[in-house]
Amino acid sequence: MAQFNITITEELLHGLFLSNGRDEAFSKLLEEIFNQVLLAQSTEQIGAEPYERTETRTAYRNGFRERQLTTRVGTLTLRVPRHRNGQFSTELFSRYQRSEQALVLAMMEMVINGVSTRKVEQITEELCGKKFSKSAVSTLCKKLDPIVEAFRTRPLKCHYPFLTVDAIYVKVRENGRVQSRGLLIAVAVNEEGYREIIGFQLANSESESSWGEFFSSLKDRGLKNVDLVTSDDHKGLVNAVRRHFQGASWQRCQTHFSRNMLDHTPKALQPEVKEELRRLYEAVDLESARKIRDQIIETYEAKAPKMTGLLDEAFDDITAVLALPLKYRKRLRTTNGVERLNQEIRRRERVIRIFPNEASVIRLMGALLMEQDEKWQTGRKYFDMQLYYQTHKEKNPNPITAA
Repeated sequence: MAQFNITITEELLHGLFLSNGRDEAFSKLLEEIFNQVLLAQSTEQIGAEPYERTETRTAYRNGFRERQLTTRVGTLTLRVPRHRNGQFSTELFSRYQRSEQALVLAMMEMVINGVSTRKVEQITEELCGKKFSKSAVSTLCKKLDPIVEAFRTRPLKCHYPFLTVDAIYVKVRENGRVQSRGLLIAVAVNEEGYREIIGFQLANSESESSWGEFFSSLKDRGLKNVDLVTSDDHKGLVNAVRRHFQGASWQRCQTHFSRNMLDHTPKALQPEVKEELRRLYEAVDLESARKIRDQIIETYEAKAPKMTGLLDEAFDDITAVLALPLKYRKRLRTTNGVERLNQEIRRRERVIRIFPNEASVIRLMGALLMEQDEKWQTGRKYFDMQLYYQTHKEKNPNPITAA
């Protein structure tokens, strides 16, 4: 990752801390930082500082062109360097504006379709700095939609042994009616130990056919040899997992299961049952887990028969993760990682509340998921996969190896 040395003037600092117009002060600071980043990128691509004579120089500067960047603290005027060979490039605009642009486009479409509130219209005009037309929205969509679609349908070339799936519901206006749609999301851990958002799809419901169609699309793009799938216990989802990922273990989310257990437990017993479940989840192996299960059933069978019946029925599904080495279990035994991702989606979705059409859902959610995926790919590894592949090789005559 590139590092930049940023110089801040005393005037900017005074404005930042002393000015009553904090947004204006922050926008000036951000504008200065971005302009210095662009200059640094120009120097890096040319291979020389301004007026520097060096054999590593590959091109010469040719002035600047101004470009405006809309942010939450105001519109920034940036000076984009120009090179005589015309080859200066930066991802600054596309990466920073992708989700913001999708959010604004959704609100624009609401206004154009005549279903927005006065507040939304004011927000869009403030963000865009001017009025907009249907053709302007269409042009912007044409620029963003292919990027999102390319991400959503990219080939899955790695091996993804661990898969977590979940759904989040959004409201969409269609044919004059507001309807609920499920956004199906798949997050996987690749062979190098990084998390990836490998797919998302809008569906009418969480039926077995909807999940089956989603899983088929993932397999068509290259997903195979999945070892463990983690999800909640929605019937349609579970049936689709078992049909499309034969040979893989299904791990029932322990967080969701705990809620189900407590729903079937008398209130007075809930604190101690919760502690017993914690002991069960942290068992070192399957034999220890069975002993704890038997103890729970023996202790509470008379007091909470529905709870103990549920535990006995679901035991194999909530302990599937015990087949993996200890270091992988905690993060794979629940869907909590995807739930946190859903919270970020909800934060943006609440701004829109009702999407003007299905395309705007895919555009905004896709842009958000792309940005999260980029953060994961450039951040720390989620797992060190060496032990997993080593253990898998010892257990299987035809082992799966990392590419």
